[in-house]
Amino acid sequence: MPDPVSESPRRVAVIGGGPAGLIAAEIMAGAGLGVTVFDHMPSFGRKLLMAGRGGLNITHSEPLAPFCARYGAAADWMQRYLAAFPPSALIDWCSGLQIPTFVGSSGRVFPQSMKASPLLRAWLARLGALNVRLVPRAQWTGWNAAGALSFADGSSYAADAVVLALGGASWPRLGADGSWTSLLPDIAITALQPANCGFAVHWSAPFIARHAGAPLKRVALSCDGHMVRGEAMITQNGIEGGAVYALSARLRAAIASDGFADLHIDLRPDLSMAELHKQLNQPRRGASLANFLRKRIALPPVAIGLVQEALHGAHAATPLAQLVRALPLRLLAPFGLERAISTAGGIALEELTPSLMLHRRPGVFVAGEMLDWEAPTGGYLLQGCFATGFAAGHGVVDWLCDQQ
Repeated sequence: MPDPVSESPRRVAVIGGGPAGLIAAEIMAGAGLGVTVFDHMPSFGRKLLMAGRGGLNITHSEPLAPFCARYGAAADWMQRYLAAFPPSALIDWCSGLQIPTFVGSSGRVFPQSMKASPLLRAWLARLGALNVRLVPRAQWTGWNAAGALSFADGSSYAADAVVLALGGASWPRLGADGSWTSLLPDIAITALQPANCGFAVHWSAPFIARHAGAPLKRVALSCDGHMVRGEAMITQNGIEGGAVYALSARLRAAIASDGFADLHIDLRPDLSMAELHKQLNQPRRGASLANFLRKRIALPPVAIGLVQEALHGAHAATPLAQLVRALPLRLLAPFGLERAISTAGGIALEELTPSLMLHRRPGVFVAGEMLDWEAPTGGYLLQGCFATGFAAGHGVVDWLCDQQ
């Protein structure tokens, strides 16, 4: 592995070439440090590119207080990092890369091109101009006896400070597989779990044959008194999609506690209960249930299938209006990490200083999904990675200044 060339006497390393690691590298290089970014994949920013396949949702435009609340149990401690690098700062940062953004109808913020590749190219060019060295195919294996970073090819690298930004364990084929947990045996780590994920449901064979792959549009999902409007997707093995992801932390907790989670789906949230009763208490006059539901309340085939599933199961005696308003769905388990959009769990907060340095390893900072936080899709995931990477980068600069 070639030794990077830097005019700075202080050398810092970043392990992980995703958004958290790259923004930390930019901050540190901008402060005059010699920065090398190592990643075990052949190229950088792979998960960012994956996120951009459906239009890169970079952040969200809602006010900071409700924005921070999206981080659930981590909201209190994440607030300081989100306030230091809020959505407005991320939008300005994009503008500085000549990547204009726009706010969609849902409040989500996207690049005007709706693509990640132009942003990543511009970003890597900026890092190159700052003399940041990018080293691909470098698998970090810990520290050697001399305290230098060690790599799988037998090489090592002595750094004055390190930022670890190896991601969580979701989408492992893109590089973040969670194997870093074994390299920090003395650090408290909350078990990595799937977040923003789908859940297994025991469908009947006829339902799967007719409706696997069908979208549920303009529905409202609820769990434990919390409701989310949006869309979902029926899969061969269960249900997934944006509205499900938004409730995934609560659903996962219920399954861990009770062995299952009960999700309720409002199939026509735009109709009042009074209107549902009025329409569904009409005589069917020989019409099939499917035709009756289609004509009376315009249910699509997949929603009709869900009602039929419930009536042929444990809810045969439940009134139609009640099923349409709150169709019960028992979820058995979250889908695995390999299908999850993000990861819950990570390095425990008590292991970190406010600047995101490990108490037990002075000079080692952590950012991104390695930390114990989770957030829904909608721009909150990327914002959290950028904000903690921003904090870790500044943390390194301040710590090295204090060491002089």
